[in-house]
Amino acid sequence: MVWLVGALLLLWVALGPVVLLLAAALLAVPRVRWWVQDRAYVSRRVVAWTAATAATAGLLVVVVPDGWLPIPPAPGAWAGPSYVGRPASPHQVPAEEVPPNPHRSAGEPADRPGPLGHQPEVDTAWFGLQRCGRLEQTATGLLVALCAAGEGRALRLVDPQTLRPVASQDLPDLPEDSPCDGESLYLDDAERAVVGTGDRQVLAVRTSHEGEPDLETDAIWDLKPYISFGDCLVSVAPDWSGRIWFASHAGLVGTLDPTTGQVGVVDLGEDVRHDVAVDPGAAYVVTDEAVHRLVVGGDGIPQVTWRSEYDGVSGSAPVLVDRGTVAITDEVEDRPGVRFLARDDGRTVCRQSVFDKGEGGTRSTLADLGAGVVVANDAGYASSRRALLGFTAGAGVARVDLTDDGCAVTWTTDAVSPASGVVASRPNGLLYVWAKRPSLTGVSAWYLTAIDADSGRRRWGVRTGTGLLAGSDGSTVTLGRDGSAYLGTRAGLVRVHDRR
Repeated sequence: MVWLVGALLLLWVALGPVVLLLAAALLAVPRVRWWVQDRAYVSRRVVAWTAATAATAGLLVVVVPDGWLPIPPAPGAWAGPSYVGRPASPHQVPAEEVPPNPHRSAGEPADRPGPLGHQPEVDTAWFGLQRCGRLEQTATGLLVALCAAGEGRALRLVDPQTLRPVASQDLPDLPEDSPCDGESLYLDDAERAVVGTGDRQVLAVRTSHEGEPDLETDAIWDLKPYISFGDCLVSVAPDWSGRIWFASHAGLVGTLDPTTGQVGVVDLGEDVRHDVAVDPGAAYVVTDEAVHRLVVGGDGIPQVTWRSEYDGVSGSAPVLVDRGTVAITDEVEDRPGVRFLARDDGRTVCRQSVFDKGEGGTRSTLADLGAGVVVANDAGYASSRRALLGFTAGAGVARVDLTDDGCAVTWTTDAVSPASGVVASRPNGLLYVWAKRPSLTGVSAWYLTAIDADSGRRRWGVRTGTGLLAGSDGSTVTLGRDGSAYLGTRAGLVRVHDRR
């Protein structure tokens, strides 16, 4: 009987939940069930060894520091290919020259080359049940990870090769039932992590001390006098003058001068759910009702220069693209679309529907390709059935470009990126998605997939994990300075890089 149980366990690990379903179906046959019952004897020694093994494994998880163990695989190791496609050849995606923000850490992620698919290797690090949803990389290569577990938040410095934390700092917890995710983060020009916390403060945290990796709070700005209890910070972002723009869920948008501590706030009176976008002249905020352009007045208080309403609901943060436009997604008559607005006066330049009616939706940030954007369909991902049993969310990744006559869909692919949107590498001409492949055997298999930005053709994909813990739950792919791709899953960090 022991050998039978062992064989079932091995098949379950290799092929996934379908093995358990087949075993249950066989037990419904009386002759099989009687045969099993006649041999269903397990000695106390086997029970003791099994319990000791399980206890040892649990103790190791508690005792071993975060990042020292790989993310445990879920059943289904043989249920799908580990690599599909072939390596891509890099080709530049043209875009207008934009002056870099002098108050951000140098280098935009979209200007970094991601992996090309040359025998890609996958490294993982288990952080328990912490999801590191926001990642940035310092000029020295260290990863700055904003990690979450329940209402708890922590900032971590992570070695980009081993994925092990080298420094950690706990952040204030989010209030219970907070409408914000507490994941607003950027790196400033001094390589400090600027974070909006759960207790309505903004912290500037140094990432090194005397040349060594370390996390040390350098400045604290308290926004509680301006943001009331029950509200929370959605976004923080620097402008070209050095001010820090912030937005709260209840629609308070303000600026903070980090030198003087002066704060100016305007109440939009509309809920905000997305990051603020900033260009050299203004800030752009998407509320549940409209897109707003704001500038700082002579008294230091933000002023709205235009407000542009849109139909339906918005699912994405504003993205600044070529031809002086800003792009968002919206949903009209049960069909999502991309809307381009002129930055100077807020007029709608054009709107283009994407995906099929009733089968599309998106909450993910758009990928900027200069002349247009790429949008991912994540409709239906909230269902636990889709997450656990191999099902996928609504399929579709589409590119929408500005044209002389308005805007149009350049291509659509059936790749499935349920929650992490799309990230562009303009030097490589590739788009990266955290894709989920459908599986008839009930295995949730996740792949980093590269899509050609010009044609929409899937170039390659590498399996990064299986099961619920391998899902991203809204984390976005981050391209590193060395050509690697990083992402925080439900249980830790994953790195994909070409074999050297």
